[in-house]
Amino acid sequence: MVFAQTSLPDVITDRLTVDEYRAMEETNLERHEYCNGEIITMPGGSEAHSAIASNLLIYLGFLLRDTDFRLYNSDLRVWIPDYQCGTYTDLMMINGAPEFNGDRNDEILNPLLIVEVLSRSTEAYDRGEKFRKYRSLTSFCEYLLVSQTEPYVEQYHNLDRNSNDRWQWQVHSQLEQAIVLHSVNVELPLTEIYRRIHF
Repeated sequence: MVFAQTSLPDVITDRLTVDEYRAMEETNLERHEYCNGEIITMPGGSEAHSAIASNLLIYLGFLLRDTDFRLYNSDLRVWIPDYQCGTYTDLMMINGAPEFNGDRNDEILNPLLIVEVLSRSTEAYDRGEKFRKYRSLTSFCEYLLVSQTEPYVEQYHNLDRNSNDRWQWQVHSQLEQAIVLHSVNVELPLTEIYRRIHF
């Protein structure tokens, strides 16, 4: 297959049906995003990227272990029906039981909170087009963009669950700070996000 250079990760120019994509994804060692027949190869992460995602999963998983909230790592795809798009998050949280895409058990439709650890190759996409696609999901109400090169987290929170155009933006850039996660009403200290991360 031929790859085309874009501001996103590499795009495979051969178009696939969604069924062909799913079959490929079940056996492929690389991960790919699907959007209306276009296949995008997702890059591997750095040690810091993996450690930050693990820190978030461990801390929030422990904090919310006796609640109805469930956390998932990057093994599951989010399916975005409005865009016919399947994508992987670094971390997502749902409230209650997962809503799967039809008979799939690897595509979630109801993320509440999504976290992306930023990489140079995907940062523009995570901030722009990917965020726009996520906002089409009615359950989605909170988004964290986490830097892996400095203590810096951008938080977006939907102020009106009945509307998709009232998102509040807040920056957290001091290790002494804690982020109030509005979707689950808990505090997330930056020291926990960046535990054992050296800048």
